Amino acid sequence: MSAAAPTVPTALPASEGRIGPRANLRHVGALVRRNALQIKQDPESMFDVLLMPVVFTLLFVYVFGGAISGKGNQDAYVGYLVPGLMAMMGMNIAMAVGTGINDDFRKGVMDRFRTMPIARSSVLIAKIVVEAGRMLIAITILLAMGFLLGMEVETSVFGLLAAVALSMTFGASLMWIFILLGLTMQTAQSVQGVAMLVLMPLQFGSSIFTPTESMPGWLETFTDYNPLSNLADAARALVSGGPVAHSVWTTLAWAVGITVVTAPLAVARFRRKT
Repeated sequence: MSAAAPTVPTALPASEGRIGPRANLRHVGALVRRNALQIKQDPESMFDVLLMPVVFTLLFVYVFGGAISGKGNQDAYVGYLVPGLMAMMGMNIAMAVGTGINDDFRKGVMDRFRTMPIARSSVLIAKIVVEAGRMLIAITILLAMGFLLGMEVETSVFGLLAAVALSMTFGASLMWIFILLGLTMQTAQSVQGVAMLVLMPLQFGSSIFTPTESMPGWLETFTDYNPLSNLADAARALVSGGPVAHSVWTTLAWAVGITVVTAPLAVARFRRKT
């Protein structure tokens, strides 16, 4: 009598609840390590994180700084711009999650995950953890550029750290939007194209680069409801002083609302697709 052939699991059990929190954390840790090794093998994937803060800071300080603060007074603009750019860094880096997960499906990486008894959500959470690390690096470089150009922290170190934490919290919530977009669109190029159509109005129709008082009435109204304006104003107040509570709580409300709505949709879409 011949021995029965060993069976190979071909899919995750229908109930993800069988995987406990400790096992789920192990899965997330292993996938974070896998994504980090991917970056190590392809260091060019870090160019956006390393160069974007430098280019944007120099570009906007010396292009917009003179027009807003007066020629030769760009130093005064640095303290306004850099905290606002934290919001921009988070949004631009969050976009990479959507293109990355779309690319993983195209290359067949997700087919390998499908054969493993792992929690589906751990794949998405690991992506967010790695991108949050990239976001922290980008914000650190941004702040270093700001200090080199004359930015001063007028509150405290704790205020600066709170501004960084708030920017990363909001950026992490945006990742769920781009994950959902990456799971919906057919190609990484289409994800990037649609994302830019959303990013450009939100970024430039905000208080990131200029005060909103000089804008037309209809645009000023838009900026009041723009979550990037709230984040920029909150980070600015935490670093340079000023009213903090309203902007901080509004930003946190946006972050929680975005996560509560889009995270379950992204996980459900991911399960159907895998």
